[in-house]
Amino acid sequence: MLPLAQYRFVRVVLTWIGVAASAPIAVAAQSIGFGLKDGSNLAERMSDLGLVYRNEDHPVIQEFWALGRYHGQYHETDGSGQEDHGWEDRRFRAGFQARLLKNLTVHLQAISGSDFEPSYAGFTELWVGWEFSDALTLTVGQQKHRFTHDRNVSSRYIQTLERSQLVNMFVAEYTPALTLSGRARDWQYYGGIFSNSTGSDWDAMTAFDSGYSLLFTATRDVRQIFERDSAYLNFSFVDSDAEDTATVLNHFRHGLASALILTDGPASLVTELIIGLDADAGDAYGVYVQPGYFVTRKLQVVGRLQLSFSDEEHGLTPQRRYEEPAGLPTGDRYRALYAGMNYHFADHRLKVLTGVEYADMGGEHTLTASVAVRVFWGPHSGGPFPMATVLPPRTEGRSGDEISWRP
Repeated sequence: MLPLAQYRFVRVVLTWIGVAASAPIAVAAQSIGFGLKDGSNLAERMSDLGLVYRNEDHPVIQEFWALGRYHGQYHETDGSGQEDHGWEDRRFRAGFQARLLKNLTVHLQAISGSDFEPSYAGFTELWVGWEFSDALTLTVGQQKHRFTHDRNVSSRYIQTLERSQLVNMFVAEYTPALTLSGRARDWQYYGGIFSNSTGSDWDAMTAFDSGYSLLFTATRDVRQIFERDSAYLNFSFVDSDAEDTATVLNHFRHGLASALILTDGPASLVTELIIGLDADAGDAYGVYVQPGYFVTRKLQVVGRLQLSFSDEEHGLTPQRRYEEPAGLPTGDRYRALYAGMNYHFADHRLKVLTGVEYADMGGEHTLTASVAVRVFWGPHSGGPFPMATVLPPRTEGRSGDEISWRP
């Protein structure tokens, strides 16, 4: 199966690279290649991977990027009475991002199905954003829900195989939305109205009969309090008025979260409290604590402790991948402990994640061992946050101790 998956991966990559390379804008522009640069190491050579064109002095087109990512992973999960294992081509996305007229950003990202079946399955993101000022950007189109810090961090940068269990219970996805974002002094904000329906084709993007969600998140720089290289306090809120036909944010009606994110040299620490209210299966409360440390410039060790509780006997569900197929049941208390090592061949552009996670709920347990490859090309979305600031700033993004709420 693995050779077939590799064949499909190469086939899709070549197809999408061909599309990006033949785009009229790339032909007309003064090309600087696909972003590969001279450098003393792989990270430097790949730091602009995907950059097709950049000219800040051009009155119409300032930047054009080919963007995308590939995530493949293998897991072995042993449960109390079952087991599950296999390779998965988890994510493949490709598209472009262009910055026009100084303030207009156009973003398109297509997806393939799981294991490249089908090789093209529509769009996951399709939006335009206009930056009026640092304090105000308006974005319209299919974009990402950013409830909780854990959800906001892109899959390109997360340090573990999966996001936390309680965050995944909210069923957040990419949906049509209208959002406002910006920064003022020590605060950054992001919020808007989202459809509760998602899909990869145009009909799904224009189906507005599934209800709406209101989402707001704010982050404050608190370095003056904690005296670390970076320190942020994040607050998130979501109110979901989901109809029976809703496909996302249809579990909890209300959600609250607060996270403290610290980095100091090679060390990082994330602590987040999450609350889900008014679900048919009961309310839920949880916390995760996630430390990380760069032992060397490339090798990082990561840990995570998760605790979740519900006021109903079956109010919590296990992770849909790995844990549920291996027989972990629903319950009212979930515990999980993760330990892993990540090797960054080219910072976040090319890395391998390895980890082991133990979880128990409802009198059963699972033990999952995994190895995953992560590759991406294109612009950074606000920088590799919240990674430790040992990662240097890049010309196309922000440094590791800055964040952005732009999609």
